[in-house]
Amino acid sequence: MQPIESKYSMNDKIQLVETYVWASVVLIVTIILAGIVIAMLYSVTFVTQPIKSMAPIDQAYLKMMNDIVLLIVGGIGGVMSRKGVQAISDRLSTPTSPSPTTAPSSPPITPPTPSGALPVWVNPPLDESWTPPPPPTTPPQHLEADSVREEIAAARHEVKNG
Repeated sequence: MQPIESKYSMNDKIQLVETYVWASVVLIVTIILAGIVIAMLYSVTFVTQPIKSMAPIDQAYLKMMNDIVLLIVGGIGGVMSRKGVQAISDRLSTPTSPSPTTAPSSPPITPPTPSGALPVWVNPPLDESWTPPPPPTTPPQHLEADSVREEIAAARHEVKNG
């Protein structure tokens, strides 16, 4: 019995496996990054924070998440740019013959230099001296009438002895 010849060479198979591994790593790391970003946005947006400043444990959590996100973004950039860098190095390593016709060269275009005329934004200072007012000293308005107090007391008595 003769072995079945495949139409792909061993190098093609290796490149296919490398591509699958590369794609799966990029996908997994991107999912992790998206989860961290969603968790950070949720924790900052929907979780009530103190008025004056953020709790120390929340500050530590956000700092840790920030470092993890930067690490993952750098990893994604490195993994994704590997293929592009490899393609560029392959193209640069193969010698090319100069073209027989050359177009007249135009002078290089220099980007405009930024002027210092733009306004500089300065954040206004935060007022952290605010303190909440004292609690009210008057009784609630719905308890002012004696009949309402008696109804509430009777309802409580029924629930306790009920």
